[in-house]
Amino acid sequence: MSTDRRPRTQTALALGIVLAIIALLVATGLLLREHAPGNMGLGFLQGAAVAMVAGGVVAWRVGRRPERATTFERAWSQTGDERDDAVLTRSLAVLGLLALPLTGVAGIAIGLGAAVQMVVALLLFTQVAVLAVAFAVVNRRS
Repeated sequence: MSTDRRPRTQTALALGIVLAIIALLVATGLLLREHAPGNMGLGFLQGAAVAMVAGGVVAWRVGRRPERATTFERAWSQTGDERDDAVLTRSLAVLGLLALPLTGVAGIAIGLGAAVQMVVALLLFTQVAVLAVAFAVVNRRS
């Protein structure tokens, strides 16, 4: 008898891991909110919430209808085939190649007097954009 449902122990384990991650993120965010400068704790909590929601959406889409999930969702959740894994690996390699020069430019900008918070935010956004563009290009070409 074949079934597509998960055993209860796997579901309970996954739920326990998710709850532990949420507890760790909330504790870290509250510590940052209390002791870190500015709005660092609030930003951490908001970023963690967005990441958890996005991860939940990916897990739900891949779990419910794997045939309708995108290449990125299948690759990121490691449920895809070899092509999906290769596309993600090559995209992350491009990001890795550009991370050092981008960080160097950010260091120079800070050295020239740019606001540290702005430079770090722009560095993060630039790296996310590089990954998105690299993934789209590699996915299109392969």
